[in-house]
Amino acid sequence: MGIWNAEYECMDREKLMELQGERLRNTVQRVYSNVNYFRQKMKDKGVEPGDINTVQDLRKLPFTYKQDLRDTYPYGMFSAPMDEVVRIHASTGTTGKRTVVGYTAKDIDIWTELIARCLTAAGADKSDFVHVAYGYGLFTGGLGVHYGAEKIGATVIPISGGNTKRQIEIMQDFGSTILTCTPSYALYLAETMKEMNIDPKKDLKLKAGVFGAEPWTEEMRKEIEEQMGIMAIDIYGLSEIIGPGVSIECEYQNGLHIQEDHFIVEIIDPETEEPLPPGSEGELVFTCITKEALPLIRYRTRDICRLNSEKCECGRTQIRMGKVTGRSDDMLIIRGVNVFPSQIESALLELGLSSPHYQLVVERVGTLDNLEVHVEMTPDMFSDAVRQVEKAEHKIRHNIESILGLTCRVRLLEPKSIQRSEGKAKRVIDKRVK
Repeated sequence: MGIWNAEYECMDREKLMELQGERLRNTVQRVYSNVNYFRQKMKDKGVEPGDINTVQDLRKLPFTYKQDLRDTYPYGMFSAPMDEVVRIHASTGTTGKRTVVGYTAKDIDIWTELIARCLTAAGADKSDFVHVAYGYGLFTGGLGVHYGAEKIGATVIPISGGNTKRQIEIMQDFGSTILTCTPSYALYLAETMKEMNIDPKKDLKLKAGVFGAEPWTEEMRKEIEEQMGIMAIDIYGLSEIIGPGVSIECEYQNGLHIQEDHFIVEIIDPETEEPLPPGSEGELVFTCITKEALPLIRYRTRDICRLNSEKCECGRTQIRMGKVTGRSDDMLIIRGVNVFPSQIESALLELGLSSPHYQLVVERVGTLDNLEVHVEMTPDMFSDAVRQVEKAEHKIRHNIESILGLTCRVRLLEPKSIQRSEGKAKRVIDKRVK
């Protein structure tokens, strides 16, 4: 597989650090001059732009939080005048005010370049048909991938999300070769193909999938690759930073290459906010160093993972992030134990006794929190004798409890009982009183 921009993706680390330092200085000066909210935060911390000279000075700067974007809703964190902002995107706003992000024409060009790099890393080129099943609109996924696919000269199929059977018919008729969507939706597509008597390995031309927008495990990757006969590539991004394209796996699937000429990454302890030693698992923090409209400084993503600074076999020199294992703010705390949905997913899929569709239901009975894991049975398992189902339930519960160190109840459901999503899967139902 190729490399879209070797000058930057394979840049000498020392030169890269110099470039990051220069771009960081310019960005800090920009936000200090143009964003009242951030200028006040710097003054409160006793920091001026002149104090920031190298990447090592980054820790002198204050963190930025999602709440800051809500407190300045809608445009208070923008560092470009509105007559230079050519596009607006926003989060879903399901847990509060939408977080609004803006792009200048240069920002759009940068984003397009990053997606071109990502698609190239996934094996795409101008001969491919890129099936964009991410949602279009305020969500950044669809349009972000769309422009990058056009940049590499590929043929874009902008189908967006929804109407799953039609998606599959379009894949057949139009000859889609690269699928882009959430991993949970990829599994739903595979499930629907089976119902339609379509074998993706024989009846479709798909060769790779670029999946993101939600955490997913190695076990889910294996499931997707086996069911669809494709290489499943993880892409990472978040709207506040730029959208999809912040990092991407290459064909070695051994960590996601971060676009370090545009973003500086840190790993911190989510409780103390102190930087952690190399190789430690902690919360990802990103600083944008080339954006104009919304260049966030030390933005706390709440995503948990670890970094790997070793050079990759593909030749790229960028630092790699491991798969996101969960989110520090979405993490469930049950009887003092930290629980991430991805841990449950791993426990289920490694056994191969159930479908990959599940939900965690948490309730408080008296003063005690109880966890119940709802798991869909496969059609074969559903038709088994009661004794076999009971044995499977016992194995699943034992595996989950051994991983979590926490007792739970497992409830096996009929196939298709858990609602499917055309976007991000709803994994947690927390019924505890907040």
